[in-house]
Amino acid sequence: MRRAILDALLETRAKKLPAALATDLKSGAQALVTPKAVTGGLELDQAELANVRNAIRDDRSLTFDTAARRIFVQVFNPPLRMIVVGAVHIAQSLAPMASLAGYVVIVVDPRRAFATRERFPNLEITHDWPDEALGRLEPDRRTAVVTLTHDPKIDDPALEAALRADVFYIGALGSTRTHAKRLARLKESGFTDADLARIHGPAGLSIGATSPAEIAIAIMAQVTEVLHAKDLSAKRSAKELSKA
Repeated sequence: MRRAILDALLETRAKKLPAALATDLKSGAQALVTPKAVTGGLELDQAELANVRNAIRDDRSLTFDTAARRIFVQVFNPPLRMIVVGAVHIAQSLAPMASLAGYVVIVVDPRRAFATRERFPNLEITHDWPDEALGRLEPDRRTAVVTLTHDPKIDDPALEAALRADVFYIGALGSTRTHAKRLARLKESGFTDADLARIHGPAGLSIGATSPAEIAIAIMAQVTEVLHAKDLSAKRSAKELSKA
């Protein structure tokens, strides 16, 4: 690996940005690919670049062949993140579950009496308003955003920021009636039906959850399902074909 590529890789990892190293297995030429840039001596055509960026998106190293060569793609993605808006009882169960599943958890709540070290030990806590917090955190395709407060003054700005980002999951706690009112407010703010369809509301799989811990389990299960939706769909298709 050339020094320029190594330095670029170290920089992307320090900034916790997704990246992949593409190597021509015959010539040894390499390029570091991020969602916005390409560094190195390996020139990639549009189809090859799309394959590399798909590997970044899918978080999966792979080898692919073209008419002229074979390229190995090694993915270097940062940890998954979960931004939990609302330092409520459900958050106290959800945050450690997400941490155990490998997520970096950030708790956002401007109410300092709720978002405390005693209630959320060993986690990043911010007392910024959610739109400011998400603007600073720059959520991406490896980020889930979950709003839990039921307070439009806190939840709505977070949802608006999440809808403007390329996050893989958006969940909002609340009853069906509360969610309908939420969608109406967001629509008045200019979001389309397609935008609003990205929000899972009420958040969590329908498993009959009632306690804060059970609701947290339902949310974590839904986040996991959405994260792996593409793989699940492919497995189901393969299973159906095998039965045909």
